[in-house]
Amino acid sequence: MKNQRVGRTTRDTGQPKHDVTHLLVLHFRQMLSAGILAPGSKLPSERELAAHFKVARSSLRQALKVLEIMGVLTQKVGDGSYLQRDASSVLSVPMEFLVLLDRTTVEELTELRLIIEPALAARAAERAGTEDIEQLRQSVLDLESSDGDYVRMVASDLSFHRAIFEASGNRLTVRLFHTIHRAMLDMISVTSQLVDLEHTLSFHKPILRAIEQRDAAQAAQLMTAHIEDAGKLMMQGLELERDRALRDHLAASPLSRKASTQSRLGKAPQLKRKST
Repeated sequence: MKNQRVGRTTRDTGQPKHDVTHLLVLHFRQMLSAGILAPGSKLPSERELAAHFKVARSSLRQALKVLEIMGVLTQKVGDGSYLQRDASSVLSVPMEFLVLLDRTTVEELTELRLIIEPALAARAAERAGTEDIEQLRQSVLDLESSDGDYVRMVASDLSFHRAIFEASGNRLTVRLFHTIHRAMLDMISVTSQLVDLEHTLSFHKPILRAIEQRDAAQAAQLMTAHIEDAGKLMMQGLELERDRALRDHLAASPLSRKASTQSRLGKAPQLKRKST
C-alpha cells in the first residue's frame, strides 16, 4: 500500500510493542558481540536504524530508551545516541533492582563476599602495581583521618575494598564491586555506627601489609575474617533497627499515647464501672 509507513513490517505491526523492543535489544547485543558497534561509538540516525531493522521509528525509540535505562547508551539532545565507554553503568541499575526485587538477604550478600573478596585479596597481593598499593595506602590514611566524619568514614571504607577489586587485575571483578557494595551501602552505613574507627582499621591495616608483602594466603585469610566480622555486625545492626522500629510503632499507638497523657497528668488509668 502506498500509504503504508516506510520500513514498517508485518512483524512490527503484528507483535506487541514490548516484543519488538526485546528483539531490537537483542539485535544491538549481536552487533556489539560481532564488533559492528564499539564502546563510545555514535549510533547511526534513527531513520537509518529503523530502516536497517525494518521497524517503525516509535518502536526503535522505545528500544533506545530501554538501552539508555540499562546504561548501555546515552542520548544527547540534538546530537544522537552514543554507546557507553565504561561498562560499570551497564551493570549497576539492573543489578540494584535485582537485589531489591529478589529481597537479597544479609546472609546471601555476606556469603557472596566471602566467595569473591578473599580470592581477590590474594590476587591483589600477587598482581598489585605501584599505583594500586598507593591507592590502598591512601584509603587507609583517609580512614584514619575521618574520625568524627561519618560520610568520609564510609567512603574510605568502600574505597579500600574497591582498590582491592581493581588491584586484582580482572576488569569483570571491578564491575562486580559496584553491584555488591552498592547493594550493601545502607547496611555498611548502619554497621559503621556500631564500632569505633580503630575496629575497622584493625582489619584494613593488616590486609594492606599482607598485600604489600605479596603474601597472598595471608591476605585471603585476613579478608575472610574481615567479612565474617562485617556480616555479624550487619545482623546486629538489622536487629537493632527492628527493635527501634517496634518501639517507635508501639510508642505511636493510640493506647500508648493515652497512657502517656494520663501519666503526665498524674492520673492512673481507671476501669469504668458498669451501670446497674
